[in-house]
Amino acid sequence: MRLVAGEDPKEQLKEIAKYILVPALAIAVFLGFWGLASKHIVANSVSLPGPVKTFSEGGKLISAHFDQKRLDAEARREKKIEAVQLMQKSAAAEKKAQTVSGQQKEMLLANAAVLKKRAVAAANYRPSSAPSFIDQIFNSLKTVAFGFIIATLIAVPLGVLCGMSPWFNAAITPLIQVFKPVSPLAWLPLAMLVILSLSSSGEPWLPIAFLTSAITVCLCSLWPTLVNTTLGVASVDQDYMNVAKVLRLSWSQQLYKIILPASLPLMFAGMRISLGVGWMVLIAADMLAQNPGLGKFVWDEYQNNSQVAIARIAFSVIVIVIGLIGLFLDRIMICLRNLVSFGNPQTA
Repeated sequence: MRLVAGEDPKEQLKEIAKYILVPALAIAVFLGFWGLASKHIVANSVSLPGPVKTFSEGGKLISAHFDQKRLDAEARREKKIEAVQLMQKSAAAEKKAQTVSGQQKEMLLANAAVLKKRAVAAANYRPSSAPSFIDQIFNSLKTVAFGFIIATLIAVPLGVLCGMSPWFNAAITPLIQVFKPVSPLAWLPLAMLVILSLSSSGEPWLPIAFLTSAITVCLCSLWPTLVNTTLGVASVDQDYMNVAKVLRLSWSQQLYKIILPASLPLMFAGMRISLGVGWMVLIAADMLAQNPGLGKFVWDEYQNNSQVAIARIAFSVIVIVIGLIGLFLDRIMICLRNLVSFGNPQTA
């Protein structure tokens, strides 16, 4: 728009080249190297799929999702029609039972009750088809969101306490340094053990595989937010705190009016890192916990060990799902960080 308005054309063309042409050229070079590599990388009669094959299989995965949803909708519609017909037969049997007596009446009423049960089952029918590729994407997003939210709710209050209290910080720092380097996958068996222990008394309110993956994400994305929140609170300008003392602000007023607003940029920077770590960890957690998400999709396709399966893995990893969704989540956190950054919003 600025270029069309004639505002410094040279500078605007430079910005367009920087943010559009250069990235487009980089993508073109990447696709070229990818296509070249696909002609030379072969193992066990299976070659690395090129861009065309990868996009073709990706299109088929997306089409299969909509085809499956259409079939499921048709099946639900047929079941609803069946439920209406069964209720009509049940009503007719009850009406006929009013005109007879004895054993025949009991048989008609029993038949009507059976028809009602079948009608209820048909009305509540849920398709048993396996989750499609798109379904697994949304399941992965729900899993990482659940784990990330729990991690944030734990890390932010702890970080605020660590930043405000040197004594509390001294107590928590050794634990952070011990647990922070632990591999994400090392947490998964422990998370599963805890969930199985808690759910032994009854049916869990969420699937065990989902909770296992989400808690693994939570444990791995906890630390960046905790560390950055601590740093943000501890680095609040002392002049602000002196003004708070002059104004005789209470502890809660200092927290909500000075400390939190001043530390939000660093806090959101930590949350950005945490979300990236959580998304990265999720794929491996889904593979091992068999949570029906992208990790399980990649693992199942790898077990097929076919050219089509490898192309589908390439589509999920390289093209749209894991990479682009990770980029999209990162952009969201950058926008949120810029909303609370004063005077110097950043783009990366």
